[in-house]
Amino acid sequence: MKWIALILSLTLLVATHELGHLFFAKLFRTRVNRYYVFFNWKFSILKAKKFGGKWHFRFFNAKTPESWDEKNLAPEDRDNTLWGLGWIPLGGYCDIAGMVDETKKADDLESTPQPWEYRTKPAWQRLLIISGGVLVNFITALLLYGVIFAHWGEDKLPMTAATLGYDYHQVMLDEGFQNGDIIYAVDGNRDLDFTDAATKIFINNPTEVTVLRGDSLVDIAMSGHLTERINNEGVKTVITPRMPFVVKSFVGGSTAKRCGMAEGDSIVSVCDTAMAAFSDITACFKRHAGDTVSIGFYRGGELLSLPVAINDEGKIGVQAETDISRLFPGYVHTDYNVLQAIPAGISHGWKTLVTYVSSLKVLFSPGGTKGLGGFGTMASIFPDHWNWHAFWNITALLALILAFMNIIPIPGLDGGHIIFTLWEIVSGRKPSEKFLTVAQNIGMWLLLALMILANGNDIMRWLGLM
Repeated sequence: MKWIALILSLTLLVATHELGHLFFAKLFRTRVNRYYVFFNWKFSILKAKKFGGKWHFRFFNAKTPESWDEKNLAPEDRDNTLWGLGWIPLGGYCDIAGMVDETKKADDLESTPQPWEYRTKPAWQRLLIISGGVLVNFITALLLYGVIFAHWGEDKLPMTAATLGYDYHQVMLDEGFQNGDIIYAVDGNRDLDFTDAATKIFINNPTEVTVLRGDSLVDIAMSGHLTERINNEGVKTVITPRMPFVVKSFVGGSTAKRCGMAEGDSIVSVCDTAMAAFSDITACFKRHAGDTVSIGFYRGGELLSLPVAINDEGKIGVQAETDISRLFPGYVHTDYNVLQAIPAGISHGWKTLVTYVSSLKVLFSPGGTKGLGGFGTMASIFPDHWNWHAFWNITALLALILAFMNIIPIPGLDGGHIIFTLWEIVSGRKPSEKFLTVAQNIGMWLLLALMILANGNDIMRWLGLM
Protein backbone atom coordinates (compact mmCIF):
# COMPACT_ATOMS: atom_id res chain seq x y z
CA MET A 1 0.00 0.00 0.00
CA LYS A 2 2.88 2.37 0.74
CA TRP A 3 4.33 1.83 -2.74
CA ILE A 4 0.95 2.21 -4.43
CA ALA A 5 0.43 5.51 -2.62
CA LEU A 6 3.94 6.72 -3.54
CA ILE A 7 3.55 5.87 -7.24
CA LEU A 8 0.14 7.55 -7.40
CA SER A 9 1.49 10.63 -5.63
CA LEU A 10 4.54 10.88 -7.90
CA THR A 11 2.37 10.40 -10.98
CA LEU A 12 0.23 13.37 -9.98
CA LEU A 13 3.22 15.54 -9.12
CA VAL A 14 5.24 14.73 -12.23
CA ALA A 15 2.17 15.24 -14.44
CA THR A 16 1.40 18.66 -12.95
CA HIS A 17 5.08 19.70 -13.00
CA GLU A 18 5.44 18.97 -16.70
CA LEU A 19 2.05 20.57 -17.42
CA GLY A 20 3.49 23.77 -15.96
CA HIS A 21 6.22 23.75 -18.62
CA LEU A 22 3.73 22.83 -21.33
CA PHE A 23 1.27 25.58 -20.34
CA PHE A 24 3.78 28.40 -20.70
CA ALA A 25 5.30 26.85 -23.84
CA LYS A 26 1.87 26.78 -25.51
CA LEU A 27 1.11 30.26 -24.17
CA PHE A 28 4.15 31.62 -26.02
CA ARG A 29 3.55 29.49 -29.14
CA THR A 30 6.51 27.22 -28.52
CA ARG A 31 6.22 23.73 -29.94
CA VAL A 32 6.24 20.82 -27.46
CA ASN A 33 7.20 17.63 -29.28
CA ARG A 34 6.52 15.21 -26.42
CA TYR A 35 4.97 15.32 -22.97
CA TYR A 36 5.85 12.29 -20.81
CA VAL A 37 4.96 11.17 -17.33
CA PHE A 38 7.78 8.82 -16.26
CA PHE A 39 10.65 7.82 -18.52
CA ASN A 40 10.16 5.61 -21.56
CA TRP A 41 13.47 3.84 -22.10
CA LYS A 42 12.98 1.23 -24.87
CA PHE A 43 9.17 1.40 -24.79
CA SER A 44 6.12 3.32 -23.60
CA ILE A 45 3.06 2.06 -21.77
CA LEU A 46 0.95 4.57 -23.69
CA LYS A 47 1.37 6.99 -26.57
CA ALA A 48 -1.34 9.32 -27.85
CA LYS A 49 -1.38 12.03 -30.50
CA LYS A 50 -4.12 13.93 -32.26
CA PHE A 51 -3.89 14.46 -36.00
CA GLY A 52 -6.22 14.16 -38.95
CA GLY A 53 -9.07 15.30 -36.74
CA LYS A 54 -8.93 12.35 -34.32
CA TRP A 55 -6.85 10.82 -31.54
CA HIS A 56 -4.47 7.93 -32.24
CA PHE A 57 -3.21 5.57 -29.51
CA ARG A 58 -0.44 2.99 -29.09
CA PHE A 59 -0.07 0.76 -26.03
CA PHE A 60 3.20 -0.90 -24.95
CA ASN A 61 4.83 0.61 -27.98
CA ALA A 62 8.58 0.55 -28.67
CA LYS A 63 8.72 2.69 -31.81
CA THR A 64 6.49 5.60 -32.78
CA PRO A 65 4.88 4.98 -36.21
CA GLU A 66 6.37 7.02 -39.05
CA SER A 67 2.89 8.27 -39.90
CA TRP A 68 2.99 10.19 -36.58
CA ASP A 69 6.21 12.00 -37.56
CA GLU A 70 5.98 15.73 -38.06
CA LYS A 71 7.19 15.64 -41.65
CA ASN A 72 4.38 13.25 -42.59
CA LEU A 73 1.61 15.32 -40.99
CA ALA A 74 -0.50 18.07 -42.45
CA PRO A 75 0.78 21.59 -41.57
CA GLU A 76 -2.10 22.19 -39.14
CA ASP A 77 -1.14 19.05 -37.15
CA ARG A 78 2.61 19.68 -36.83
CA ASP A 79 2.28 21.62 -33.60
CA ASN A 80 0.42 18.79 -31.86
CA THR A 81 2.15 17.17 -28.90
CA LEU A 82 2.73 13.45 -28.48
CA TRP A 83 1.47 12.47 -25.02
CA GLY A 84 3.08 9.48 -23.33
CA LEU A 85 3.28 7.37 -20.18
CA GLY A 86 6.63 5.72 -19.53
CA TRP A 87 7.36 2.76 -17.29
CA ILE A 88 10.28 4.06 -15.17
CA PRO A 89 8.82 6.16 -12.31
CA LEU A 90 11.86 8.39 -11.85
CA GLY A 91 10.40 11.61 -13.25
CA GLY A 92 9.08 12.87 -16.55
CA TYR A 93 9.87 15.40 -19.24
CA CYS A 94 8.54 17.98 -21.68
CA ASP A 95 10.44 17.79 -24.96
CA ILE A 96 10.33 21.46 -25.96
CA ALA A 97 11.48 22.23 -29.50
CA GLY A 98 14.80 24.08 -29.68
CA MET A 99 15.80 23.52 -26.07
CA VAL A 100 18.94 21.75 -24.83
CA ASP A 101 17.78 19.47 -22.01
CA GLU A 102 17.71 15.81 -20.97
CA THR A 103 15.97 14.90 -24.25
CA LYS A 104 18.52 16.37 -26.67
CA LYS A 105 21.89 18.10 -27.04
CA ALA A 106 23.02 20.98 -29.24
CA ASP A 107 23.82 18.70 -32.20
CA ASP A 108 20.21 17.50 -32.23
CA LEU A 109 18.86 20.97 -32.95
CA GLU A 110 18.02 22.16 -36.44
CA SER A 111 20.79 24.25 -38.00
CA THR A 112 18.37 27.10 -38.65
CA PRO A 113 16.44 28.34 -35.63
CA GLN A 114 12.69 28.32 -36.17
CA PRO A 115 10.15 30.81 -34.78
CA TRP A 116 8.32 28.08 -32.84
CA GLU A 117 11.49 26.99 -31.00
CA TYR A 118 12.41 27.74 -27.39
CA ARG A 119 15.81 29.20 -28.35
CA THR A 120 14.25 31.94 -30.49
CA LYS A 121 11.92 33.22 -27.77
CA PRO A 122 12.74 36.29 -25.65
CA ALA A 123 14.59 35.54 -22.41
CA TRP A 124 11.64 36.51 -20.21
CA GLN A 125 9.39 34.01 -22.02
CA ARG A 126 12.01 31.26 -21.72
CA LEU A 127 12.32 32.06 -18.01
CA LEU A 128 8.58 31.53 -17.51
CA ILE A 129 8.57 28.34 -19.60
CA ILE A 130 11.37 26.76 -17.58
CA SER A 131 9.95 28.02 -14.25
CA GLY A 132 6.46 26.72 -14.99
CA GLY A 133 6.98 23.31 -13.41
CA VAL A 134 8.29 24.71 -10.13
CA LEU A 135 5.53 27.32 -10.04
CA VAL A 136 2.77 24.74 -10.60
CA ASN A 137 4.19 22.37 -7.95
CA PHE A 138 4.31 25.18 -5.40
CA ILE A 139 0.77 26.31 -6.20
CA THR A 140 -0.40 22.67 -6.11
CA ALA A 141 1.01 22.25 -2.58
CA LEU A 142 -0.68 25.43 -1.30
CA LEU A 143 -4.01 24.46 -2.89
CA LEU A 144 -3.79 20.95 -1.42
CA TYR A 145 -3.17 22.32 2.07
CA GLY A 146 -6.15 24.64 1.61
CA VAL A 147 -8.37 21.73 0.54
CA ILE A 148 -7.12 19.62 3.46
CA PHE A 149 -7.94 22.37 5.94
CA ALA A 150 -11.36 22.98 4.37
CA HIS A 151 -12.29 19.29 4.46
CA TRP A 152 -10.54 17.92 7.57
CA GLY A 153 -9.56 21.02 9.50
CA GLU A 154 -6.25 21.38 11.34
CA ASP A 155 -5.04 19.41 14.36
CA LYS A 156 -2.40 20.39 16.88
CA LEU A 157 -1.15 18.82 20.08
CA PRO A 158 0.29 21.48 22.43
CA MET A 159 3.25 20.00 24.28
CA THR A 160 1.62 20.50 27.66
CA ALA A 161 -1.59 18.77 26.50
CA ALA A 162 0.14 15.38 26.76
CA THR A 163 -0.30 15.27 30.52
CA LEU A 164 1.53 11.96 30.91
CA GLY A 165 4.62 13.46 29.27
CA TYR A 166 6.70 11.87 26.54
CA ASP A 167 8.87 8.84 25.92
CA TYR A 168 12.34 9.61 24.57
CA HIS A 169 14.82 7.73 22.40
CA GLN A 170 18.13 6.79 24.03
CA VAL A 171 19.91 9.67 22.28
CA MET A 172 17.60 12.04 24.17
CA LEU A 173 17.93 10.17 27.46
CA ASP A 174 21.71 10.52 27.15
CA GLU A 175 21.24 14.28 26.87
CA GLY A 176 19.53 14.31 30.28
CA PHE A 177 15.85 13.82 29.42
CA GLN A 178 13.71 11.41 31.41
CA ASN A 179 10.66 9.53 30.20
CA GLY A 180 7.66 11.50 31.37
CA ASP A 181 9.28 14.91 30.88
CA ILE A 182 7.13 17.53 29.13
CA ILE A 183 9.08 19.90 26.89
CA TYR A 184 8.30 23.42 28.06
CA ALA A 185 10.69 25.54 25.97
CA VAL A 186 13.41 25.08 23.33
CA ASP A 187 16.13 27.74 23.50
CA GLY A 188 13.60 29.97 25.24
CA ASN A 189 10.82 29.41 22.69
CA ARG A 190 7.58 28.49 24.46
CA ASP A 191 4.01 27.64 23.44
CA LEU A 192 5.18 24.86 21.13
CA ASP A 193 3.05 22.12 19.68
CA PHE A 194 4.39 18.59 19.25
CA THR A 195 5.48 19.08 15.63
CA ASP A 196 7.21 22.40 16.34
CA ALA A 197 9.14 21.03 19.32
CA ALA A 198 10.34 17.90 17.52
CA THR A 199 11.39 19.96 14.50
CA LYS A 200 13.29 22.55 16.53
CA ILE A 201 15.14 19.86 18.48
CA PHE A 202 16.13 17.87 15.40
CA ILE A 203 16.94 20.73 13.02
CA ASN A 204 18.19 23.55 15.28
CA ASN A 205 20.39 21.39 17.53
CA PRO A 206 19.42 23.61 20.51
CA THR A 207 21.74 24.57 23.34
CA GLU A 208 19.11 24.37 26.09
CA VAL A 209 15.73 22.69 26.50
CA THR A 210 13.48 23.35 29.50
CA VAL A 211 11.22 20.51 30.61
CA LEU A 212 8.45 20.18 33.14
CA ARG A 213 9.44 17.27 35.39
CA GLY A 214 6.79 16.62 37.99
CA ASP A 215 6.01 20.06 39.42
CA SER A 216 9.40 21.59 38.60
CA LEU A 217 10.99 23.22 35.55
CA VAL A 218 14.37 21.70 34.71
CA ASP A 219 16.88 23.21 32.26
CA ILE A 220 18.78 20.64 30.21
CA ALA A 221 22.07 21.84 28.68
CA MET A 222 22.38 20.08 25.33
CA SER A 223 25.69 18.58 24.20
CA GLY A 224 25.57 20.04 20.69
CA HIS A 225 25.99 16.57 19.19
CA LEU A 226 22.34 15.50 19.12
CA THR A 227 21.84 15.94 15.37
CA GLU A 228 25.09 14.10 14.67
CA ARG A 229 24.00 11.12 16.80
CA ILE A 230 20.55 11.05 15.23
CA ASN A 231 22.18 10.89 11.77
CA ASN A 232 24.83 8.34 12.69
CA GLU A 233 22.40 6.01 14.43
CA GLY A 234 19.61 6.40 11.87
CA VAL A 235 17.09 7.50 14.51
CA LYS A 236 13.64 8.13 13.05
CA THR A 237 11.62 9.04 16.15
CA VAL A 238 13.18 10.84 19.09
CA ILE A 239 10.06 11.75 21.04
CA THR A 240 6.64 10.09 21.42
CA PRO A 241 3.64 11.17 23.50
CA ARG A 242 2.93 8.85 26.43
CA MET A 243 -0.59 7.66 25.68
CA PRO A 244 -3.07 6.55 28.32
CA PHE A 245 -4.25 2.94 27.98
CA VAL A 246 -7.96 3.19 27.17
CA VAL A 247 -9.74 0.04 25.98
CA LYS A 248 -11.24 0.69 22.53
CA SER A 249 -12.32 -2.86 21.64
CA PHE A 250 -11.58 -6.52 22.28
CA VAL A 251 -10.02 -9.14 20.02
CA GLY A 252 -11.25 -12.71 19.77
CA GLY A 253 -10.57 -14.78 22.88
CA SER A 254 -9.77 -11.70 24.96
CA THR A 255 -8.84 -12.57 28.52
CA ALA A 256 -9.63 -9.02 29.62
CA LYS A 257 -13.21 -9.26 28.33
CA ARG A 258 -13.66 -12.67 29.90
CA CYS A 259 -12.47 -11.31 33.24
CA GLY A 260 -14.99 -8.45 33.18
CA MET A 261 -13.31 -5.42 31.62
CA ALA A 262 -15.37 -3.24 29.24
CA GLU A 263 -14.81 -0.81 26.36
CA GLY A 264 -13.81 2.62 27.64
CA ASP A 265 -12.00 1.34 30.73
CA SER A 266 -8.86 3.37 31.41
CA ILE A 267 -6.07 1.34 33.02
CA VAL A 268 -4.17 3.15 35.78
CA SER A 269 -2.38 0.40 37.71
CA VAL A 270 -0.96 -3.11 37.38
CA CYS A 271 -0.19 -5.30 40.41
CA ASP A 272 -1.27 -2.39 42.64
CA THR A 273 1.52 -0.24 41.15
CA ALA A 274 0.29 3.04 39.66
CA MET A 275 1.08 3.42 35.96
CA ALA A 276 -1.05 5.23 33.39
CA ALA A 277 1.13 5.29 30.24
CA PHE A 278 0.46 2.71 27.56
CA SER A 279 4.21 2.07 27.09
CA ASP A 280 4.73 1.32 30.81
CA ILE A 281 1.62 -0.87 31.07
CA THR A 282 2.43 -3.02 28.02
CA ALA A 283 6.03 -3.44 29.23
CA CYS A 284 4.67 -4.63 32.59
CA PHE A 285 2.32 -7.08 30.84
CA LYS A 286 5.28 -8.62 29.00
CA ARG A 287 7.14 -9.09 32.28
CA HIS A 288 4.09 -10.92 33.67
CA ALA A 289 3.34 -13.03 30.59
CA GLY A 290 1.40 -16.16 31.62
CA ASP A 291 0.44 -14.70 35.01
CA THR A 292 -2.81 -13.38 36.43
CA VAL A 293 -2.41 -9.86 37.78
CA SER A 294 -4.57 -7.22 39.42
CA ILE A 295 -5.43 -4.42 36.97
CA GLY A 296 -6.85 -1.14 38.26
CA PHE A 297 -8.92 1.03 35.92
CA TYR A 298 -11.42 3.85 35.84
CA ARG A 299 -14.92 3.21 34.52
CA GLY A 300 -17.34 6.12 34.50
CA GLY A 301 -15.27 7.98 37.10
CA GLU A 302 -15.18 4.99 39.48
CA LEU A 303 -11.91 3.24 40.32
CA LEU A 304 -12.26 -0.55 39.96
CA SER A 305 -9.90 -3.50 40.06
CA LEU A 306 -10.06 -6.99 38.53
CA PRO A 307 -7.72 -9.99 38.32
CA VAL A 308 -6.88 -10.45 34.61
CA ALA A 309 -4.98 -13.30 32.98
CA ILE A 310 -2.11 -12.24 30.68
CA ASN A 311 -1.42 -14.63 27.81
CA ASP A 312 1.98 -16.07 26.95
CA GLU A 313 2.62 -13.19 24.53
CA GLY A 314 2.18 -10.61 27.26
CA LYS A 315 -1.22 -9.38 26.05
CA ILE A 316 -4.74 -9.20 27.44
CA GLY A 317 -6.62 -9.19 24.12
CA VAL A 318 -7.63 -5.54 23.74
CA GLN A 319 -7.25 -2.85 21.08
CA ALA A 320 -6.23 0.42 22.74
CA GLU A 321 -7.62 3.78 21.69
CA THR A 322 -5.11 5.64 19.49
CA ASP A 323 -7.12 8.72 18.52
CA ILE A 324 -5.23 11.45 20.37
CA SER A 325 -8.19 13.82 20.07
CA ARG A 326 -10.06 11.43 22.40
CA LEU A 327 -7.13 10.86 24.73
CA PHE A 328 -5.92 14.40 25.40
CA PRO A 329 -8.45 17.10 26.45
CA GLY A 330 -5.98 19.82 25.44
CA TYR A 331 -5.80 18.57 21.86
CA VAL A 332 -6.76 21.41 19.49
CA HIS A 333 -8.88 20.90 16.38
CA THR A 334 -9.72 23.88 14.17
CA ASP A 335 -12.36 23.81 11.43
CA TYR A 336 -12.13 26.19 8.47
CA ASN A 337 -14.59 27.31 5.85
CA VAL A 338 -13.33 27.70 2.28
CA LEU A 339 -12.44 31.38 2.64
CA GLN A 340 -10.51 30.68 5.84
CA ALA A 341 -8.85 27.53 4.50
CA ILE A 342 -7.14 29.27 1.56
CA PRO A 343 -4.96 31.70 3.60
CA ALA A 344 -4.44 29.04 6.29
CA GLY A 345 -3.23 26.60 3.62
CA ILE A 346 -0.89 29.21 2.12
CA SER A 347 0.54 30.04 5.56
CA HIS A 348 0.99 26.37 6.46
CA GLY A 349 2.56 25.57 3.10
CA TRP A 350 5.07 28.41 3.39
CA LYS A 351 5.95 27.41 6.96
CA THR A 352 6.42 23.80 5.84
CA LEU A 353 8.71 24.89 2.99
CA VAL A 354 10.83 27.04 5.33
CA THR A 355 11.12 24.13 7.76
CA TYR A 356 12.15 21.75 4.97
CA VAL A 357 14.77 24.16 3.61
CA SER A 358 16.12 24.68 7.14
CA SER A 359 16.36 20.92 7.62
CA LEU A 360 18.76 20.60 4.66
CA LYS A 361 21.59 21.99 6.77
CA VAL A 362 21.50 18.65 8.60
CA LEU A 363 23.01 17.09 5.45
CA PHE A 364 26.18 19.12 6.02
CA SER A 365 26.57 18.00 9.64
CA PRO A 366 28.76 14.98 10.50
CA GLY A 367 27.04 11.85 9.20
CA GLY A 368 24.39 13.99 7.52
CA THR A 369 24.47 12.13 4.20
CA LYS A 370 23.32 9.00 6.05
CA GLY A 371 19.98 10.76 6.42
CA LEU A 372 19.54 10.90 2.65
CA GLY A 373 16.86 8.56 1.37
CA GLY A 374 15.48 7.53 -1.99
CA PHE A 375 12.22 6.02 -3.08
CA GLY A 376 12.17 3.58 -0.17
CA THR A 377 12.35 6.45 2.31
CA MET A 378 9.60 8.32 0.48
CA ALA A 379 7.38 5.23 0.50
CA SER A 380 7.99 4.71 4.22
CA ILE A 381 6.32 8.01 5.18
CA PHE A 382 2.97 6.83 3.78
CA PRO A 383 0.75 4.81 6.17
CA ASP A 384 0.49 1.06 5.62
CA HIS A 385 -3.29 1.37 5.17
CA TRP A 386 -5.10 3.74 2.80
CA ASN A 387 -5.80 7.11 4.36
CA TRP A 388 -6.88 10.00 2.12
CA HIS A 389 -5.92 12.67 4.66
CA ALA A 390 -2.41 11.29 4.97
CA PHE A 391 -2.11 10.76 1.21
CA TRP A 392 -2.97 14.36 0.30
CA ASN A 393 -0.91 15.77 3.18
CA ILE A 394 2.19 13.83 2.11
CA THR A 395 1.55 14.65 -1.56
CA ALA A 396 1.46 18.36 -0.68
CA LEU A 397 4.77 17.97 1.18
CA LEU A 398 6.35 16.14 -1.77
CA ALA A 399 5.08 18.89 -4.10
CA LEU A 400 6.97 21.47 -2.02
CA ILE A 401 10.09 19.30 -1.98
CA LEU A 402 9.89 18.76 -5.75
CA ALA A 403 9.47 22.50 -6.32
CA PHE A 404 12.46 23.39 -4.14
CA MET A 405 14.73 20.63 -5.43
CA ASN A 406 14.04 21.63 -9.03
CA ILE A 407 14.93 25.27 -8.41
CA ILE A 408 18.40 24.41 -7.08
CA PRO A 409 20.84 25.85 -9.68
CA ILE A 410 22.25 22.54 -10.88
CA PRO A 411 22.45 21.94 -14.65
CA GLY A 412 19.99 19.22 -15.49
CA LEU A 413 17.39 20.68 -13.14
CA ASP A 414 15.06 23.55 -13.93
CA GLY A 415 17.17 25.68 -11.60
CA GLY A 416 20.18 25.28 -13.89
CA HIS A 417 18.23 26.60 -16.87
CA ILE A 418 16.79 29.40 -14.71
CA ILE A 419 20.23 30.60 -13.56
CA PHE A 420 21.60 30.59 -17.12
CA THR A 421 18.57 32.54 -18.36
CA LEU A 422 18.87 35.05 -15.52
CA TRP A 423 22.54 35.47 -16.39
CA GLU A 424 21.53 36.21 -19.96
CA ILE A 425 18.97 38.79 -18.83
CA VAL A 426 21.50 40.54 -16.54
CA SER A 427 24.59 40.34 -18.78
CA GLY A 428 22.96 40.44 -22.19
CA ARG A 429 25.05 37.42 -23.26
CA LYS A 430 23.36 34.14 -24.07
CA PRO A 431 25.26 30.90 -23.27
CA SER A 432 25.99 28.83 -26.37
CA GLU A 433 24.17 25.58 -27.06
CA LYS A 434 27.51 23.74 -26.80
CA PHE A 435 28.10 25.16 -23.31
CA LEU A 436 24.55 24.22 -22.28
CA THR A 437 25.12 20.66 -23.53
CA VAL A 438 28.30 20.27 -21.46
CA ALA A 439 26.65 21.78 -18.39
CA GLN A 440 23.61 19.53 -18.88
CA ASN A 441 25.80 16.42 -19.03
CA ILE A 442 27.70 17.40 -15.88
CA GLY A 443 24.45 18.11 -14.05
CA MET A 444 22.92 14.80 -15.09
CA TRP A 445 25.95 12.89 -13.79
CA LEU A 446 25.75 14.77 -10.48
CA LEU A 447 22.05 13.96 -10.19
CA LEU A 448 22.71 10.30 -11.03
CA ALA A 449 25.39 10.13 -8.32
CA LEU A 450 23.01 11.72 -5.80
CA MET A 451 20.25 9.27 -6.75
CA ILE A 452 22.61 6.31 -6.35
CA LEU A 453 23.70 7.59 -2.92
CA ALA A 454 20.14 8.19 -1.69
CA ASN A 455 18.74 4.87 -2.90
CA GLY A 456 21.93 3.09 -1.82
CA ASN A 457 21.24 4.32 1.72
CA ASP A 458 17.76 2.79 1.48
CA ILE A 459 19.24 -0.54 0.44
CA MET A 460 21.79 -0.40 3.29
CA ARG A 461 18.97 0.26 5.77
CA TRP A 462 16.93 -2.59 4.33
CA LEU A 463 19.92 -4.94 4.74
CA GLY A 464 20.43 -3.71 8.28
CA LEU A 465 23.88 -2.31 7.48
CA MET A 466 23.03 1.27 8.45
